[in-house]
Amino acid sequence: MDWFLLLVIFVINLCYVTLMTIRMMLTMKGYRLAASLTSMVEITIYIVGLGLVLDRLDNVWNIAAYALGYGVGIAAGIKIEEYLALGYIMVTAIIPRVDTDIPNQLREKGHGVTSSLALGKEGDRMVLEILTPRKTERKLYQEIKELEPKAFVISYEPKYISGGFWTKRVKKRRRQIKIEQEQNA
Repeated sequence: MDWFLLLVIFVINLCYVTLMTIRMMLTMKGYRLAASLTSMVEITIYIVGLGLVLDRLDNVWNIAAYALGYGVGIAAGIKIEEYLALGYIMVTAIIPRVDTDIPNQLREKGHGVTSSLALGKEGDRMVLEILTPRKTERKLYQEIKELEPKAFVISYEPKYISGGFWTKRVKKRRRQIKIEQEQNA
């Protein structure tokens, strides 16, 4: 058994599938140039890896290394995409009370918040629409939970964003908050 060849097949397929996963995410988020360049590298790696396996189909371990690299590559691609956290999310938080200062508290933390009143099954509710970078998604969920544990929270990724409060003031406020946190640390 050629351990070096098995390792090469595994690593090549790991790289190929990781790039494929990232390319799909880039494509879905509209990063056309980055997706195109990534696909060029991806297909080159794919051809080399597949060639190594097809030339040696008589060895089941080569196929196993290829399959293992594929599975690990998907997991690695997802982890890298989560780390990059490209784009934005829109979070809708439905608060069971209308007499609350939660919108202002979230604004003080640097979030752009649009609030409105709604009528739920059990009475009046406050609906908060919050746009935030995906990198701060988990932090926003935690902040909402701390402010209102009974909040009903839904999120989705918007395809297109233009204008409004978000484009200038929220980014500026986030920078200020980061500077203040660094000074207090």
